[in-house]
Amino acid sequence: MRCSAFLIFSSCLAAAQLSPDEIIRRSVTANERDWREAPSFALHDRNIERKDSQVIDHTYAVIMMQGSPYRKLIAIDNHPLSAERQRQEDQKELRELARRRSETPEERESRLRKYQKDREQDHMLMAQMAAAFKFHLVGETTLAEHPVYILDATPDPNYKPPTHEAKVLTGMQGRLWVDKNEFHWARVEAEVIRNVTFGGFLAKVGPGTRFVLEKEPVGGDIWQPKEFSVQVVSSILFFSHNSSTTDEFSDYRRGAAVAGLRHPAPAGALDLHLESQKIEQILKGNDRKQPVVVDHH
Repeated sequence: MRCSAFLIFSSCLAAAQLSPDEIIRRSVTANERDWREAPSFALHDRNIERKDSQVIDHTYAVIMMQGSPYRKLIAIDNHPLSAERQRQEDQKELRELARRRSETPEERESRLRKYQKDREQDHMLMAQMAAAFKFHLVGETTLAEHPVYILDATPDPNYKPPTHEAKVLTGMQGRLWVDKNEFHWARVEAEVIRNVTFGGFLAKVGPGTRFVLEKEPVGGDIWQPKEFSVQVVSSILFFSHNSSTTDEFSDYRRGAAVAGLRHPAPAGALDLHLESQKIEQILKGNDRKQPVVVDHH
């Protein structure tokens, strides 16, 4: 009798265990909500770039201004600006606000279209991640006091990228930590395992390039990025080019006003530029219209 009860309990427990595909499906739904809610937040972004022996450390207040983000410098090397530099940045913000308010309908449409295009590309890559990989549940743990599933992601050989940008995913593998309660991505690690070329042969990102994204709850059931770091192993015109960038996001605030102006933040989009855009930002001077090529050899 005890044996039968144990078998029934074990069967029910096994039935209740979510498959990797179901975990990913639910996580995509949760991340869709996070993506839609991103425009309602202002935040601080500390951007640290390291190249050779040079380190650039700037912190920005990121707000929505007339439908697209505006980044206002507020600290250098993690120290507040001098009073004079602060006045300069305040004046710069006022000039930009005046410029955007005086745009012609065509200029405004062009600015918003460009931003929305970038944002939709981010959204496409996030959605394509679920299709581009095979996921394997490898364990469970606790991350920042949140119980999470751990899943390994390996390239799906049957995946057909719908765009040139999505081809970057075929050259990567990674690991996801998915919140067990609400299925948000608590942490994502991705690594390039095959050469990925931007703009033909001009810029090549090689194996060893690594990305890490961490997210955290910022209110209700919404999570937003806490940190995004990228280490790039690359070459441009056959010259090596290694660098690293870290963005630390903090002080998320809903419906924040444009600093000092009591001007409501308008509807728009505020989100991370994900892998392909971060690479293109670091490899300056490449044409975004050029295809992405993955070397499978």
